[in-house]
Amino acid sequence: MTTVAQPSYRKRIGYQAGLLGGFTLIAAALLVMGDIATRDTIALRKAEDLKASLAQVIPPTIHDNDLLADPLTLEGPDGAPLIVYRAREGLQVTGVAYRISGVGYAGTIELLLGLDANGTVLGTRVLSHAETPGLGDKMDVAKGDWILVFDGLSLGNPPAERWAVKKDGGDFDQFTGATITPRAILGALRGGLEFFASHRDTLTASAVVQVDTPDAARTQAPVRQP
Repeated sequence: MTTVAQPSYRKRIGYQAGLLGGFTLIAAALLVMGDIATRDTIALRKAEDLKASLAQVIPPTIHDNDLLADPLTLEGPDGAPLIVYRAREGLQVTGVAYRISGVGYAGTIELLLGLDANGTVLGTRVLSHAETPGLGDKMDVAKGDWILVFDGLSLGNPPAERWAVKKDGGDFDQFTGATITPRAILGALRGGLEFFASHRDTLTASAVVQVDTPDAARTQAPVRQP
């Protein structure tokens, strides 16, 4: 049986490196193409998920605008940009929603807080967490109604110092066998309410836009949002 001799250049390091580099380049190109092809779909799904979460903390009955259409960006308590979604009826702001977070037993707990124009809690929902299943995850509305107890409350009802678990002298129950998780959530809620109190005028300001007058002067005029 005759053995076919392999060309000598295939044994060279340069050839092998080039071959490996070529395959790597092709794989990278395929990944980029896949990312481009699915980017719009992923963005659409994220927007749909966010809209569904917003509907749970801002009742559709109090607004006639698209909550995702014109978000307001402010500097958050940690100095990072904070996106605020505003509910409006015409030009009147009827509610706001934004993300808050606290550090639980197993990491950061991300929540969405919805408030009316007076700073009263309309709803709050957990967006993500890594707490222990069956113990620290009771703040998830799918696992219980603990998170619903905050609806209708505000920074003055109860007072700020009472926004804590009973173990810390506050008004709210902790979970059986777990205090760190509800403590983190209450701290996040108190911080979110204090943020609203500090920025209330900005958050609830009526919508106005620039329009052209007949004499080409620029004036501020209210425009009803679609």
